[in-house]
Amino acid sequence: MIDFAALTSLRAVDTHGTVVAAADALGFTPSAVSQQVKRLERQTGVPLLERVGRGVILTDHGRHLVDAGVRLLADLEEVESGLHERAGTVAGRLRLTAFSTAMRGLVAPVVHDLLGAHPDLSLSLTEREPWDTIDLVATGQSDLGVVHRWGDVPITIPDHLEATQVAYDVADVIVPLDHPLASRDRVSPGDLVDEGWIATPEGTICRQWLTRMYAGTGRLPRIAHTAIEFDSHLALVRAGLGIALVPRLGRQPLGDRLVAVPAHDPEPTRDVIAVHRRSMAQSPAVRAVLAALAGEDAR
Repeated sequence: MIDFAALTSLRAVDTHGTVVAAADALGFTPSAVSQQVKRLERQTGVPLLERVGRGVILTDHGRHLVDAGVRLLADLEEVESGLHERAGTVAGRLRLTAFSTAMRGLVAPVVHDLLGAHPDLSLSLTEREPWDTIDLVATGQSDLGVVHRWGDVPITIPDHLEATQVAYDVADVIVPLDHPLASRDRVSPGDLVDEGWIATPEGTICRQWLTRMYAGTGRLPRIAHTAIEFDSHLALVRAGLGIALVPRLGRQPLGDRLVAVPAHDPEPTRDVIAVHRRSMAQSPAVRAVLAALAGEDAR
């Protein structure tokens, strides 16, 4: 009989390329992962891994086992979720991954009451970027993910994941109090073409949205400085080094030296979406977390 825990380890090795990385993702020791894979090889009677340089790859036998095993693990997960639904129990350990502002402004505020309402439920929280989060949930390394989608900037969600909108967010243009735009009721991209921006790194969803805001102006945003965290954006704007587009979700108080000016044409909005595998759709624990994130009764 194939050991499902060992199959999970083999899939993690395939995903991460090394036993050490797989062990880190699963929360095991490298020795434990190696032992599980060796046990699986003994059970099946065929080699499953082969070493290539400093890493490992699946043999043809290992690839067949992982590809077929993914379906088996999904079926098992669905059976487990159905059992919990029949029992009506919100219990077990869920791994939740979210982007930084959602962790501060959405997840953290509801965790205490959620766990208080369901003492048999435990949550493990990790902060990651949206694309990474979707990959973690899709490959079974996380159970729930919170991601964002800005306007028409696409984010691909695999077919075996289910998406639920849990919040709606708006970003404002943040300027110093003495900035010429600080007294405006709202601004459009045409008002901002000569400004220097504090922006997230190239390739991030937020940076893509900032670039798309300038469509029709014949210009691209002039990036003065780059920072990952929006708290850093506020600090740099406060220092007079540029302006920034900062979402309201999880935003720290601006104080008396900064002003938030609404933007329009287009309005910078984003949907905040929770994703989980369809095989967990019946899980009362998943439903409880989704309800809490959406501001509904978590009981």
